[in-house]
Amino acid sequence: MNQPASDPLVWIALISLIFALIPAIVFAVNFLIFRRPGREWNRRLLPPVSVLIPARNEEKSIAAAIHGVLASRGVTLELIVLDDSSTDRTADIVRAIAAIDSRVRLVTAPALPTNWNGKQHACWVLASKAKYDVFCFLDADVRLGTEALYRMASEMNYLAVPAPGKSKSKLEKQQKAAQEQALVSGFPRQETVTFLEWLLLPLIHFVLLVFLPLPGERFTNMPGFAAGCGQFLMVRRGPYFATGGHASIPTTMHDGLLLPQLFRRHGFKTSVYDLSKDAVCRMYSNAGAVWSGLSKNATEGMASAMRLPIFTLMLFVGQVMPLPVIVWTVLAGDSGAEGLAMIALALGYGVRVACAARYRQSWRGAALHPLGVLTLLVLQWSALVRKALGRPAIWKQREYRME
Repeated sequence: MNQPASDPLVWIALISLIFALIPAIVFAVNFLIFRRPGREWNRRLLPPVSVLIPARNEEKSIAAAIHGVLASRGVTLELIVLDDSSTDRTADIVRAIAAIDSRVRLVTAPALPTNWNGKQHACWVLASKAKYDVFCFLDADVRLGTEALYRMASEMNYLAVPAPGKSKSKLEKQQKAAQEQALVSGFPRQETVTFLEWLLLPLIHFVLLVFLPLPGERFTNMPGFAAGCGQFLMVRRGPYFATGGHASIPTTMHDGLLLPQLFRRHGFKTSVYDLSKDAVCRMYSNAGAVWSGLSKNATEGMASAMRLPIFTLMLFVGQVMPLPVIVWTVLAGDSGAEGLAMIALALGYGVRVACAARYRQSWRGAALHPLGVLTLLVLQWSALVRKALGRPAIWKQREYRME
């Protein structure tokens, strides 16, 4: 027998539906805008690129990262790897490759200054060693496809010679618009093997696309709409040093977010793209690394005292709550809440299925979507509590204390 509309469960289901519908609408718009960068390699001349890889104890991934860069088509490049006090064979591997390919150089990081994050210092040092006017900061666990550099560089300098049928004035207009791009960034496909990897890492795309209105990122230059991924950041030399680059954000864990914000505050244009077809990254190799790595970054992202309650409300009520409401109605008998909760659940799953299909994510993670969101929230709250207690995050034998 149906319960009256005043049933509290109906109101809970209705609120869940509202909190599921808003992100789904934002996602639908973003899904159309968040695109693959540039055009496929077509022999147009683009600026040479200095690929800059900070590496600390990356012996398992550095060779694949280097070979991926060296296989790039359509761009002249140099590749500089900075050995950041590695205690494994990272430097030996790079040195051996450099001996047979003159495009590769190995440099050693100076001592880490006080009040610097290791990666940001490494990137700043690498920028000082680069000889070309376009820098590509690349994480050591990212493997590029052959067109990744070309496609991203083309977003910064779209056409170098007139295409057939293009007028000179139109070409100049395109080049002027392209030259305004001082920073472009891309989200690679995340390779996930272990349980926590495929449960949590696909939520990077999910959170980005349901909470950031990409029209604001694309069509305004407001710092609040800035977005990026620290795994792949491409910048122009002039704007980088004019803004202070990584030296202006020395303590951050999130150069992928704060560097685009910094550029925009100085009047430079930035854009973010989908690199899931052109690059792949295995961020972490086991559950402990997933938890430690995401926790390290959390308090500069979702897990701040002001942001986390809002994210918790949106994610828990809209993505997690519909499932227990449905279970409760099944156990308790028919209720008007069941239909509302099922629509809310379908919206959440619809977004995850779309993400899994386009960005080549694990279907297992999509199937366990409510559990993944709940686990993510637990991780974020534990990171916030750790920060409140003054306990440092530990990553690659370094302590990181968040102020």
